[in-house]
Amino acid sequence: MTRAIAPALERARDIPDAVVRSRGLLTGYFAGLGVVMAVWGTRIPAVQASAGLDTAGLAAVLLAAAVGMVAGLQIGGRLAESARLSQLLTGGAFGLAVSLALVGACRNPLALAAAALLFGAAHGVLDVAANAAAVRCQEAYGRPIMSGLHAAYSLGALGGAVLAAVTAHDSHTYIFGVTATVMIVATAAVAPITRCVGEPTADLGPVETLTRSLPGLSRSRVWLLGLLAAACLLGEGAAADWSAVHLGGLHASPAAGAAAYAGYSAAMAGGRLVGDRLIARFGAPRVVRTGAILASAGLVAGLSVADVPFALAGWAVFGLGLSVTIPSLFSAAGAGGPRAVATVAVTGYLGLLAGPALIGALASATTLPTALILPALLAAGVAVLSHRALENRW
Repeated sequence: MTRAIAPALERARDIPDAVVRSRGLLTGYFAGLGVVMAVWGTRIPAVQASAGLDTAGLAAVLLAAAVGMVAGLQIGGRLAESARLSQLLTGGAFGLAVSLALVGACRNPLALAAAALLFGAAHGVLDVAANAAAVRCQEAYGRPIMSGLHAAYSLGALGGAVLAAVTAHDSHTYIFGVTATVMIVATAAVAPITRCVGEPTADLGPVETLTRSLPGLSRSRVWLLGLLAAACLLGEGAAADWSAVHLGGLHASPAAGAAAYAGYSAAMAGGRLVGDRLIARFGAPRVVRTGAILASAGLVAGLSVADVPFALAGWAVFGLGLSVTIPSLFSAAGAGGPRAVATVAVTGYLGLLAGPALIGALASATTLPTALILPALLAAGVAVLSHRALENRW
């Protein structure tokens, strides 16, 4: 056992303090992004009511946020190739905080749509910057850390959801304002030491992996990574929008319906916490393939039996199986630079945005359990194709 532990300790001693500090800062950025997105998502009904929006009006606001996010991902990908990632991290965090406060303050539909557009754009910039910086930090470590960083996002989202539940009786304007203020103060506090995050320069220390060039990616492989991301995020959208409805169709209580997505999220966070160790030991292709098979089988089992405990277990297994996929896909995209990360993110988020509507259309033509077979089939497709997209580098 001592011989097995010694190399790991030696590698840990070889990692400069600046790289370790970068990982800690990125963990904070991922967690903060998760908190903000959960606070926003859970208070959307309050935003709708305060602006007097009908369903079509709310859809327009959400569409504006989606358009802004896609634009922000593309812009962030281009800027990250010429600007320092630390600047995009700081600017994206400030922009996300300010736009969240603006969304909370707007009562006019047009002003709200404009604020939502800015919110989505800032989200996109920060998302690309954080993932691109995480890839570079992972290169510095020489071992997988991406899954743990995405676990921070999941835990942050869980914390944001709890915060929103605890403050459900408070004005969303107040909650958005407080969250934005905390984010601005925290970003300003760490800005002086954020300048080294994600920068493969001597500032990070004498680590050989910092200066080696990453292999390029072919266009076809980038698109394959994007399509796999879209398949996985379609499943995430299905869990967010349809898991409670599925439980409701089984005559479950509202609490049990909410527990379906909570179980999915908790299982995903747990899987990501151990994902780096699994990938380091078995390699990303094998871990992703096994997880995708588990996700597909778990969801099919949960849908095939009209039983509430089976359904809850099915959604949890689905989240556990998909937990390491997105971090692994972004890691692979990082070999092509920030623009490749942005392309994979844009394609993936399109699946997240379009998936719930597609499942709704299928459910209208058939039944909801039948329509929810689609995410299971896509997970099976990920299992089949993942080895072509992922490089076993660890």
